[in-house]
Amino acid sequence: MRALKRYDRRGFTLVELMIVVAIIGVLAALAIFGVRRYLASAKTSEAKNSVGAITRGAAAAFEREMAASEILAGGADSGAASHSLCTDAAPVPNGGPPLGVKYQPNATEGQDFESGTATGGWKCLRFSINQPIYYQYHYLQGTQITGPTGTRPDPGATGFEAGAVGNLDADAVNSYFIRGGAVDAATGQLALATQIYIENEYE
Repeated sequence: MRALKRYDRRGFTLVELMIVVAIIGVLAALAIFGVRRYLASAKTSEAKNSVGAITRGAAAAFEREMAASEILAGGADSGAASHSLCTDAAPVPNGGPPLGVKYQPNATEGQDFESGTATGGWKCLRFSINQPIYYQYHYLQGTQITGPTGTRPDPGATGFEAGAVGNLDADAVNSYFIRGGAVDAATGQLALATQIYIENEYE
């Protein structure tokens, strides 16, 4: 009976306490890593969604028929309608991606996403963002976005690339999200890349 009472009053040993502390530390480290990855994924979704929207804008612009305004005499034919990609858009923001911060696009006419014409730039793509952004956005016609080191489809002179460049942790390494398309010379149809090319996703 006395032995049982002594056992009931016994506390935890130092070894047991150390094991509990170690387990709590491991669980806390895993939780911190998971939260950081979740936050980074939430930020990269901005880039993926925006690159998708720019690509859809480029495809929609190509499908629009472009025809010159003409006054025709009786019995005459008009010029043929044509399809063409939007020409280059200026990067937003200019000068490089935001380094671990957000950038508020300038909504003034002629600035940032409010720049371009009916045939070129962001207005041609009908793409705009009014909220603060983590990434620098690009659209180039007939050439590739510079910076990525991996292999991705080359759209060539007849295609385009839409991309987002980011630097969430403000270091020397950028992340890239790029999707392109090219016009098939035989059919005259625009073919888009099947996936977004991603390099250094969480940088």
